[in-house]
Amino acid sequence: MATVGLGSTPITAAAERTAFRVLGTLSFCHLLNDALQSVIPAVYPIFKSTYHLDFVQIGLITFTSQLTASLLQPVVGFATDHRPQPYSLSIGMGFTLCGLVALSMASSFPMILLAVALVGMGSAVFHPESSRMARMASGGQHGLAQSVFQVGGNAGTALGPLLAAFIVLPRGQHSIAWFSILAIIAMILLGRVGQWYKQRRAELKKSPRKAASAPPVSAGRARWAIAVLIALIFSKFFYLASLSSYYVFYLISKFQTPVQSAQIHLFYFLGAVAAGTIAGGPIGDRIGRKRVIWWSILGPLPFTLTLPHANLLWTTILTVPIGLMLASGFPAIVVYAQELFPGKIGTVAGLFFGLAFGMGGVGAAVLGRLADVRGIEFVYQVCAFLPALGLLTVFLPNLDQRKVPQPA
Repeated sequence: MATVGLGSTPITAAAERTAFRVLGTLSFCHLLNDALQSVIPAVYPIFKSTYHLDFVQIGLITFTSQLTASLLQPVVGFATDHRPQPYSLSIGMGFTLCGLVALSMASSFPMILLAVALVGMGSAVFHPESSRMARMASGGQHGLAQSVFQVGGNAGTALGPLLAAFIVLPRGQHSIAWFSILAIIAMILLGRVGQWYKQRRAELKKSPRKAASAPPVSAGRARWAIAVLIALIFSKFFYLASLSSYYVFYLISKFQTPVQSAQIHLFYFLGAVAAGTIAGGPIGDRIGRKRVIWWSILGPLPFTLTLPHANLLWTTILTVPIGLMLASGFPAIVVYAQELFPGKIGTVAGLFFGLAFGMGGVGAAVLGRLADVRGIEFVYQVCAFLPALGLLTVFLPNLDQRKVPQPA
């Protein structure tokens, strides 16, 4: 029997254990990738005071990082659908490594933008192909695989404020260079995953070819569904941008919370996002993606409407269900879209991860301008209504996951 390994671990017909090992490695590297990315917004207070930046410039930093990632991810996904590149993940992490070193030495606003653009390029290469590898290791449980993969990213994002609070804030901007060690570790691990992927593809080529999967709905209905999903992504990631980029400033402005304490409050929210991500995929496997999408986008509405009027304790409490529900929808959205377009796994993953970054970047820039003009508290009064766009879920076609083919 042919075997394929991640390092020295064989893959056999009893692939469950090994599949989870591969998923775990991808998830851990996703954690490292997004932890390194999340250091950027977590050190905004340092950049703001050191370089005398306004909220528009803070928003432009996020915009540059996330727009770079969003523009390149669909391109990378499309290219790797036609010609997979097993070792591209390590190369992408190399861009992140260069960006971190440049950010630690940046002495002006343009240099900061250049550094975060490099980090964004690394993310653009990482997400589409690693999402494809996670699907290949899923054993048919595609929602679960997406959740395991994505929760690593959310956990890494949650760690960013803690890294900033206990390492960067006390030691200054130059300490960002220390995180290059994490990028090197990720490059090594991703090289081993790339070896597994290359060998796994070679093994699959020797297997009898399966007939191409037929789309579950017509092309017109599929395009309409994608338009609805894009609107839902807009709602989700604009609101998430308001918290990930400006929550610390909101707590400082409204409650006079110290910076380090505000970073810890942000960690509570981001931890809830990580928990929601791990739940959304497997729940979608059991009850259907559309139901999860309903619950995740529309469900936070009562909490977002209440948050601008709450005290510090209740503000912290309310961000937990908001984070849980909003995050649970993204794995379901990605897998739902992949089921609409069988055989275009990388393209769909690149499109939606790219949209996630792009909407977050545009949201950060727009909301930064709004904060400068009307104040940071007004941002949350406006964003409170965004989850109401979850009502658009009614227009998504019902996909019967039991009948939809599940390509590897």
